[in-house]
Amino acid sequence: MAGFKTIGEVIDAELNGQVREYVHRKIPSVTTTIGIWYDLSMSPGNPAPKYWFDAAPLTAKTITQSTDGGFYHGANVSPSTKYLRRILVTATTGSALVVSPMNAILLDYLLYYPTIDDGTTDEQLMDNTVTLPRYTDGKGVMMMAVTTGLRTGGQTFSVKYTNSDGVTGRVSPTVTQNAAAYIGSITNSDRAVEGSAGWMIPLANGDSGVRAVESVTMNGVDVGLFSIILVKPLAQINIRENKNSSTTVTAPPVEKDFLIPTDSLPVIQDDAFLNYIVLPQAGLSNTSIYGSLKVIWN
Repeated sequence: MAGFKTIGEVIDAELNGQVREYVHRKIPSVTTTIGIWYDLSMSPGNPAPKYWFDAAPLTAKTITQSTDGGFYHGANVSPSTKYLRRILVTATTGSALVVSPMNAILLDYLLYYPTIDDGTTDEQLMDNTVTLPRYTDGKGVMMMAVTTGLRTGGQTFSVKYTNSDGVTGRVSPTVTQNAAAYIGSITNSDRAVEGSAGWMIPLANGDSGVRAVESVTMNGVDVGLFSIILVKPLAQINIRENKNSSTTVTAPPVEKDFLIPTDSLPVIQDDAFLNYIVLPQAGLSNTSIYGSLKVIWN
């Protein structure tokens, strides 16, 4: 198991006080759409929302806990290593879970490119003066497009990027944009749209990670805006419904312990910005999503 040779060493670290648990609460203020991934980092609550249009357009900007917030996971522990011991999530209503559980993925947000314009078919070149602050080799790093300006939908785009082997000029498959009546939706994730790709922008054949975005090209024009964020997936959990009666639906706490049965603890790098993306099955407006992160280090 990464970082610990035995389960006993994990227990000893907890007994020695090398463990903390931190809570968070997000309350989306938009009415989300069934089947479209949504970025909770742009929702009010604790921590405060992070808006992915607050920097120079098309210019790479690093993302860290110390400058941007995200779910708090404690101070840096280097030269020790911090691990995710357990996550817990619940919601104040089960309305977004009626059809099936709501998938939630915990991401480390690394770097973003703001204000990519739907309104031009010119190649939009990125400024990569700054580089990845964590996972600098790009292994396992994915591209995620988050809507920051409303659009009609239906247009397609592709991304030119540098892969995790340092090869430049790689081009993603073409993906189709969702209609967007609210910010925070993942731009190409509507399962009902042909050409949708889910929450990640797919990579060229043979690639498994991204170091940098080089450019974005729209194949038609719309009126929206989006930002591309480079992220590292850390963990996944499903928030499930609980029917107390024929009419009452709640979402009880769901816990995932990474020691049992997986005995594999995800690493949380120093100063990481953490948050969830979720796949609602109905509107999330005014639904409180509570949770906690338990971390341990050695």
